Amino acid sequence: MGQKKELTEAEKRDLAMKYEIAAELGLLEKVEQLGWKGLTAKESGRIGGIMGRRKIEARKQEQNKEENK
Repeated sequence: MGQKKELTEAEKRDLAMKYEIAAELGLLEKVEQLGWKGLTAKESGRIGGIMGRRKIEARKQEQNKEENK
């Protein structure tokens, strides 16, 4: 098998957020037992949707900080 590549800082933040959201939704134990592929499409979509909304909100907050300087 090939070597695993090093994750970028952005990828590390995304992965941490993904685990955080899974925990919030009560899915962390399922992920730990079955892996991410063990989730249903609905569960995966919910995690992805929440991640997307949080990223958009973070970008808006960052833009507001820049505009208020």
